[in-house]
Parts: sequence; structure tokens; C-alpha cells
Amino acid sequence: MDKLSGINQINTAIKDSVQNKTIQTNNNDNNSEDFLTNIKNALDRVSEEQMNAQKVAKSYEIGEENSVAKVMVAQQVSSLGFNMVLNVRNKVISAYRDIINMPV
Repeated sequence: MDKLSGINQINTAIKDSVQNKTIQTNNNDNNSEDFLTNIKNALDRVSEEQMNAQKVAKSYEIGEENSVAKVMVAQQVSSLGFNMVLNVRNKVISAYRDIINMPV
């Protein structure tokens, strides 16, 4: 369950940063830095999970790890985090295109 808690931390970081962005409108510079920091931390966690999945898979291939379930869970957590990042990126690009295409 340790891997799933990493995904939950990513989701919590994104939710917290969005809530901070909408609640605290007085200090825009601080909010944007907090939001960017939270996004960077979430991306770092996803990267760590991907590296961990590679390490576990490699240790299974060379015979150090015996649990196929552990390898599969690590790969699924890594895949889930990557898909989440990909979907967030797609939403940001879609919002950017909508803003650019707005009539002035």
C-alpha cells in the first residue's frame, strides 16, 4: 500500500494547490509559487515511482526479487502516476487553446 499512498499524496498536493489558488487571492505571486512547487513535487514523486518500478523489475530479472506481485504493483503505480500527469498536461493544453481562441 506504500505505492498507493504516493499516488494519494500526488492527488492531495494537486487538490491543496488548487484550493490554495482559489481561496487565497490576495497574494498572487505566493500562490503561483506554491502551485508550481506542488506540481514540481508531484512530478518528482511520479519520477521516483518510475525509477522504483525499473529497479524492482531489474532485481526480479536478475533473481534478487522473488515476488511477481511486487513487480506488477510497482509497474501499475508507475503507470497510474504517468497517466495522471499525462491527463493533467492534456487538460492544461486544452485550457490554453480555449483561452487563445477566445474572441477579444
